[in-house]
Amino acid sequence: MDRARYAGKVRIVLTNDDGIDAPGIASLAKALESFGEVWIFAPAAGVSSCGHGVSEGAFRVFQLGPRRYAVDGKPADCTRVAMHLLKDSIDWVFSGINDGGNLGVDVYYSGTVAGVREAAFRGIPAVAFSHYKDRPLREKDWLRAADWAQAVIPQILERSCPTGGFWNVNFPCPLAATTELPEIVECALEEAPLPLDYLVEGDVFRYHGRYARRARSAGSDVQQCFAGNISVSYLHPFPAGTSAVGIREADMASKADV
Repeated sequence: MDRARYAGKVRIVLTNDDGIDAPGIASLAKALESFGEVWIFAPAAGVSSCGHGVSEGAFRVFQLGPRRYAVDGKPADCTRVAMHLLKDSIDWVFSGINDGGNLGVDVYYSGTVAGVREAAFRGIPAVAFSHYKDRPLREKDWLRAADWAQAVIPQILERSCPTGGFWNVNFPCPLAATTELPEIVECALEEAPLPLDYLVEGDVFRYHGRYARRARSAGSDVQQCFAGNISVSYLHPFPAGTSAVGIREADMASKADV
């Protein structure tokens, strides 16, 4: 793919839920530089597992530099602020790279995914990136993740998909010495829930489920990512044809046939 035809022509908004200073967002920003003009709108502090929460009251937005904003809110707030300030000039919204996987039912808890789902609600194509880990991720892991993202992004940009959906991408946790690009596999979400277990001390409950022991159906995103592949899933927040965007497009098409 000729990246020169993207650079400077595509306006990209980048957010996350680990906070604006997280290594994952720096890694993804690096990967996106050759695809367009990157604007960062990210939480001022980490808000992992916040789901699709939004701020109802007032919150502050700080401009830290050219095209770089820290939002005292959640990822969905970040996407909303970006759309408010940039109006109709956003081509793509990206989120991540999250420090940890967002596989299967994680997409309902994840702030990383919420940042792009908010864009999908409003008809903007979007991609969430996460990095599964079975050990702490180091600097070299994030540098490698940027390379992996640069391999995945062109395949997504070239795809034609139904309006109103978004992509969810998960990188595997490789052996430290691995340098090869993992296989990129398009797959469905795992439907089985996370392991449910708590350590209880008096009235204090602490989640103790083992992420690595979660169910994994053959061919699901969990199975593919745990097997060392890059899992790529296209998700639609509404049943086919029921979103406002889909209904509007269908109505316009019917009027054009009259």
